[in-house]
Amino acid sequence: MSRCRSATLIALVLLVAGCAPSRSGSLGPAPTAAAPVVPAPTSVGPSAPIAPTLPTDAPAPTTPGTRATGVARPETLTLELWYVRDGRLVPTRRTRPATVATSRLALAELAAGPTRREADAGLVTLLPDGAEVSRIVAGVATVRLAVVADPVTARLREAQVVYTLTQFPTVRQVDFGTAAPAGRADHADLLPPIVVTGPVIAGRVTSPVTVTGSADVFEATVNVRVLDAAGRQLATAFTTATCGNGCRGGYRVAVRYRLSAEQSGTIEVYEVSAVDGSRTKVVAVPVTLAATR
Repeated sequence: MSRCRSATLIALVLLVAGCAPSRSGSLGPAPTAAAPVVPAPTSVGPSAPIAPTLPTDAPAPTTPGTRATGVARPETLTLELWYVRDGRLVPTRRTRPATVATSRLALAELAAGPTRREADAGLVTLLPDGAEVSRIVAGVATVRLAVVADPVTARLREAQVVYTLTQFPTVRQVDFGTAAPAGRADHADLLPPIVVTGPVIAGRVTSPVTVTGSADVFEATVNVRVLDAAGRQLATAFTTATCGNGCRGGYRVAVRYRLSAEQSGTIEVYEVSAVDGSRTKVVAVPVTLAATR
């Protein structure tokens, strides 16, 4: 009897569960990471490639054949001109408006001759008007000069041209059509024992004044002194050239002086005689001496 009740009770429970409403349901798809947003491409014309993005510090691209240096072309040009004094070459300088025809300008200035103050210091030119460079090929400039009877004058004139033109990096030698092309070494014997390249005649200097040049002097010792308008010695200095005793070397020395008022003066560069201590081989450069504080 108890078995029958148990069976009946189980059957009743199953029947009630089958008739109850279902409590299951869908929770939706499993969550996933958000898909990246891809921007739509911008049209730049048919089949045109999209330029890559440059870093912020990258230089802007330039068109082939152009340069974007940002450097302004200089408005002036300083020329080194070699004149003659006492049968020897002497350098000076000119500042002129810049030009691409530098060799033509240099020869024109050389033929024009020294300034009045340079002439007063003994400088002359032997180059005639109309001398020009016809071409420059492989470092050789071609110049034709009128023939002169005096061989000393002819050689000094050619030396003026050689030393003046070889200041430019495009010229190493000069062809005059009468012999092999010549360079500075071929006319080195026409230099005086002491050459002063700075300061130049009639230049204005301040203290300390820097004196430069080349020299072939005893024990390579180069001496300098500064004189005021009355010829009084204001300061002295000495230095050693890079070569001496039979060879030419460069020198550079700064000389400090004191002066209350601006005035004319002289820079003297010389050798001290090993015999009696006197000044020899003197080169005097007239200048304007600026006052010192």
